[in-house]
Amino acid sequence: MKATEQTIQQVERAIRRIAQKFPPTEEADVMTDLHLCVSQESGEMIAFDDDDNEINRCVIEQWIDNKDEDFYKEIASLLRGQLIHLRSLVEKMSILKPYSFVLEDDDREHIAELYLVDDDIAIIGGELMEGLDKDLDDFFDELMK
Repeated sequence: MKATEQTIQQVERAIRRIAQKFPPTEEADVMTDLHLCVSQESGEMIAFDDDDNEINRCVIEQWIDNKDEDFYKEIASLLRGQLIHLRSLVEKMSILKPYSFVLEDDDREHIAELYLVDDDIAIIGGELMEGLDKDLDDFFDELMK
């Protein structure tokens, strides 16, 4: 599924609305994650805070009744791209750092870590400890030689 221009604009608008709820201030809100819950059936993308309070809701028409097997993988890529595009806005949100954007399915199951901001460090995409097991195994094998 290739995202249409309309889909990209809808996602960007949704991220901007989320950021508007947390304008830059001296006092940061105590919150650690923004959960983006996407429904493959309804096409809804709902943003929640850590206390499950709804921050924003929108419907992405292209996502309605989408049956693609790689739906969430493609959505994660699109969301990451838009978060990178809006990086200056996203990183100035008045949320206590570190905070992250997390993708969830409509059952609120964790799908992917999209974007993590911690002071001067931003980690974009992928799992934070991806490949750690292999690195530790390689290190241990080398150590045992």
